[in-house]
Amino acid sequence: MADAVELEAAGRKVRLSSPGKVFFPERGFTKRDLAEYYIAVGPGILRALRNRPTTLERYPDGVTGESFFQKRAPKNMPDWIPTAHITFPSGRSADEMCPTEVAAVVWAAQYGTLTFHPWPVRRDDVDRPDELRIDLDPQPGTDYGDAVRAAHELREVLHEYGDLRGFPKTSGGRGLHVFVPIEPRWTFTQVRRAAIAVGRELERRMPEQVTTAWWKEERGEKIFVDYNQTARDRTIASAYSVRPRSHAPVSAPLTWDEVPDAVPRDFDLATMPARFAQLGDVHADMDEHAYSLEALLELASRDEHDHGLGDLPYPPEYPKMPGEPKRVQPSRARNKKENGPTTP
Repeated sequence: MADAVELEAAGRKVRLSSPGKVFFPERGFTKRDLAEYYIAVGPGILRALRNRPTTLERYPDGVTGESFFQKRAPKNMPDWIPTAHITFPSGRSADEMCPTEVAAVVWAAQYGTLTFHPWPVRRDDVDRPDELRIDLDPQPGTDYGDAVRAAHELREVLHEYGDLRGFPKTSGGRGLHVFVPIEPRWTFTQVRRAAIAVGRELERRMPEQVTTAWWKEERGEKIFVDYNQTARDRTIASAYSVRPRSHAPVSAPLTWDEVPDAVPRDFDLATMPARFAQLGDVHADMDEHAYSLEALLELASRDEHDHGLGDLPYPPEYPKMPGEPKRVQPSRARNKKENGPTTP
């Protein structure tokens, strides 16, 4: 195994140690394969990450080894990679790396970063998202085909409420993500409110197929619209990110025409470079758009005033938020009501 090599990424050289280290034993993909993949799809992954505070999902010993999420910029990060100061729901803060060139992605791959998790903000305004992200998450008993059906109805909802254009991509698993570029005018709380409105409208139209129920015991065999992926410090794997599964799948941007017939497993570390060489980044024009959330926020207001549909639970690590319902699992609440408090 060679000690190190130098790779060129869009004009900058990046040192790669132990390039032959196997990261995906099932496929035989090495650290060098990972780095060269990110060079091959460089314009695409950079479009998805540029100037965004980014959390690194690292597997230093490959996909079968230990892993961790690195939010704070590594101390050994080169000074040519900028950072942004972001604040977590706990009130604590950190400086996160903000890629501005492909070499930053390759540098992170050198340290075992498989997946990049960008915030939906840019470093010049870290409190106002410029993307509305909808996560269509198949629950047990459902699959990609169910997510596709939900995605097509979602496309209609977005069109009807503000003439919004969504950009679909595979999750790298069974699900679908749809990103909508928006004007950076609203807070995280307001963008999350818009996501909840989208989910509820989709649920009304497809009650047997879609749910916004936060508690797993209430979801059933449906597609869960994970509205909390729009909460502060919650992120979704970027387009072109490699996912930590044995066959090295990637999160693949799609055109809407491709969505019905796509096979998520077909998009991986080996196949995506050829697709990218042929088609380029099919979401290349995403940054040319910035839509308004006003129609969705009006829908949220109608849900609240006309139907009594207020906020929904936040993730467990969040502080109690204003207007949030009780954050207690429904079955536990029922047991406590029926049986009374337990004696210590």
